[in-house]
Amino acid sequence: MLQTKQMNQWFTYFQLFKKSKHFTALLFGQIFSLLGSSITNVILPIVVLQVSHSTAMMGSVMAVYMTPFVVMLPFSGVMVDKMNKVKIMFIVDIVRFIFMMILAVIAFMGQLNMTVLFMIMFVMGMMDSFFQPAYSAVRAKVFTEDIRNAANSLTQVSMQVLRISGPIIGGLIVSSLSSGWGFGIDAVTYIISLIFLFSLRTLSFQKIKEIQSEKNSIKQDFLEGIVVLKEKPWLWITILAFSLINIFSGGIIRVLIPWLVNIYYEFEPVVFGLVLSSSGAGAILCGIIFGLRKEWKKRGLLAYGGVALSGAALLMMPFISSVPILMLCMFMEGAGIMLFGLIWETSLQELVPEEKFGRVASLDMLGSFALLPLGYLITGWLAEGMGEIFTFILFSSIIIFISVAVMLNEEIRGFN
Repeated sequence: MLQTKQMNQWFTYFQLFKKSKHFTALLFGQIFSLLGSSITNVILPIVVLQVSHSTAMMGSVMAVYMTPFVVMLPFSGVMVDKMNKVKIMFIVDIVRFIFMMILAVIAFMGQLNMTVLFMIMFVMGMMDSFFQPAYSAVRAKVFTEDIRNAANSLTQVSMQVLRISGPIIGGLIVSSLSSGWGFGIDAVTYIISLIFLFSLRTLSFQKIKEIQSEKNSIKQDFLEGIVVLKEKPWLWITILAFSLINIFSGGIIRVLIPWLVNIYYEFEPVVFGLVLSSSGAGAILCGIIFGLRKEWKKRGLLAYGGVALSGAALLMMPFISSVPILMLCMFMEGAGIMLFGLIWETSLQELVPEEKFGRVASLDMLGSFALLPLGYLITGWLAEGMGEIFTFILFSSIIIFISVAVMLNEEIRGFN
């Protein structure tokens, strides 16, 4: 009987492709897009460190990316609810292709400098401010209740497979070819993604009603998103908590781990790719296990338990010079964050009305990421002023502390 139940659970994954052609198009479109982005995520910090020799400058690059992303979110969330979400994704991918191809050409010419990187990252941040709320709203539409857990799980597992292969490919490209090849591959993947997005053009969405003044409409619609959050303690408590957690985890992942692996331990770029890929491996295992069940109890405790596990794994890394153990730490980090991410994504899709999803998604991102630009700058400057290892330990400890503190809240403990 148990074996039959397990077989049915695995069969649910295969049913997704039969039940929803839109799911298939959305999944494969993002698989190709993320492949290129994963390669770039490995190449970019290596290039910045090669050009500037400064962790502070790496923090500055990430701040330049995050600033337009955060500033535009209140506006972009409302626009996503007013406009065709698939068209927004389509336009953004075209723009991202153009600018990533420009970056590739400049890299091939040997003219890469910090000014160019700042400009490209600014544009990419602005584009992501529109793409991410639109993509979240499309997923909420496509991932209907009967397939939601399995769809979220398979999507995240597929993304993590790319996060494993992408960093490895990126490390090999930097080691054996050049950064220009990696940026060029990233550009091409946006075109492939467009082909799949074209299949989503038949989707229809509920839209917010237009009112007389566009200015008042944006303000009113933005406030309606806040009302939705205030009605659900799980949503607003988590957004507030992650406004802090993301500062410290983002600083570690984007700024300190590249320094730790490439500069402090003096490993080859391919090792950096392997370490990052281990996070994806942990996320894959967690995602598969999560998707095998249609319902999970005590999701609040599970989610923040995953975040605490992630922080503990990061805390160990400055004391380890063994590549396999570093990979194990990142495996645990990926599993913990994946557990939180899946619970958060499914809860949003369950609790937020379709016609307000773009605004709530943008508010989620705004609350979670608003302080990230400042966080990247603080990480870089604190690392240079107080020491990278001290900063690494401090930030990891804060992540654990916040996670445990949130789990003491009754609303979080009781969230199912």
